[in-house]
Amino acid sequence: MTATTLAPRLETLVLAHTLTYVVFATWAFGGNIGWAQPLLCAWGTAGAALTVTALALRRRSHEPDALRPFRWLLPWLGLNAIILAGLANPSFARVPFFETEVLRPVATISWLPSSARPDLAWRKLWLFDGLFLAGFNLAVAVRRRRTLRTLFLALAGNALVLAVFGTVQKLLRADIYFGLETSPNPAFFATFFYHNHWGAFALMMTALCLGFVFHYARRPEHRDFWHSPAAAGLCATLVLAATLPLSTSRSSTLLAAVLLGGALLHALWLQLPSPRSARRPARSSALLILLGAALGAGAIYGLGREVISQRLAKTQEQLATIRARGDLGDRVTLYRNTWRMARDRLWFGWGFDSYPTVFMLYNTQESTDRLPAYYQEAHSDWLQATAETGLIGATLLVLTGAWPLASRGIRACRSLLGRYLLAGCGLVALYAWIEFPFDNPAVALTWWVLFFGALRYATLPDETYSRHAAPATVPA
Repeated sequence: MTATTLAPRLETLVLAHTLTYVVFATWAFGGNIGWAQPLLCAWGTAGAALTVTALALRRRSHEPDALRPFRWLLPWLGLNAIILAGLANPSFARVPFFETEVLRPVATISWLPSSARPDLAWRKLWLFDGLFLAGFNLAVAVRRRRTLRTLFLALAGNALVLAVFGTVQKLLRADIYFGLETSPNPAFFATFFYHNHWGAFALMMTALCLGFVFHYARRPEHRDFWHSPAAAGLCATLVLAATLPLSTSRSSTLLAAVLLGGALLHALWLQLPSPRSARRPARSSALLILLGAALGAGAIYGLGREVISQRLAKTQEQLATIRARGDLGDRVTLYRNTWRMARDRLWFGWGFDSYPTVFMLYNTQESTDRLPAYYQEAHSDWLQATAETGLIGATLLVLTGAWPLASRGIRACRSLLGRYLLAGCGLVALYAWIEFPFDNPAVALTWWVLFFGALRYATLPDETYSRHAAPATVPA
């Protein structure tokens, strides 16, 4: 069979693989449960097989620049090389201590990458690679915009069901899965154990729904806004946005307010007549948009009024404590200690998934009962990445997204859908400076899928107005 006949089948497989991956990760407690992660790793391996298949098909196609997107894998390969090299240079060893074993620092080859926990590092790398390649496959295997829109609509539908599920669960004050499972964290929402993880996921899904609203609102084939899919997208946007304050995630709520405020300004700007248009300024439309925004904000506040009041009181209490202490509290101390940890292995870091083990040597905080405080995460994905992979590894990690963005970002921003997808990804990347959203597999997977999906969408021709024309070749 030729590459031309195999490409549509590969596209279908990639679509099915990506959709099932995201749906399973989101409903399996965001992937943050022991039994789910081996399954996520295994399904990620299937995604790697699709990547190899896409590479083989592109080599056989003989199209100009067909292999160019695969250059984006170079930073990812470099990061893998650093982490795998560290597995052979462990910096901690297990030693017997009475009837158990403890981890003790040992000497390493200082100029080589090392790993404090090789037994954990390769598993985290396996998971990371699967999540990344699932998104990357969209950039090299999808041939039609319609396929990406189908995927995005399915992801938005899954998020909407999760939002309704979580809202009902929250209003009934039930434990996770309506009491079938006990959440290890009281601040949970829907199927996510941690409200800030749900907040990052819902923020990206809200951006996706906003992208659909603006995408379909501008299409001439629909009679008006209310007789187009844009109306359904607006309803989904409001439902998802309402879950953010309801989940008690203050930081995600603030970021959603920024996103929704920008979308409101965008909608008002679109009401202005263009220089070539004879249309009068649509003052009535602008007033309706403002009225709708006010009603939507009122509905969101009414639904989460009790939670919002509690979080505002908690915020005031924390601000009063900060003023009394004269500093920004434990979070700044945590960041300072994490930077000390990173500085001691500045170039290559301590290895993937080493933070909980190594940070105990640098932690200077004590809990209220004067016992050492334990931290599983640094509450800053970017700072923790520097501590675990060093400046070189963190730079390669940034390049896995920055290189494709530099190649396709301008074209992606010309599309309204792509613009909002990248805005949602950008807000979560910004959020990762003060939280750890990417520690959640569902959030990380969704981020890569929306990111590469937005970049691929920008390179494909819009077949909306030429439904009977299927291009034989697609630009890389």
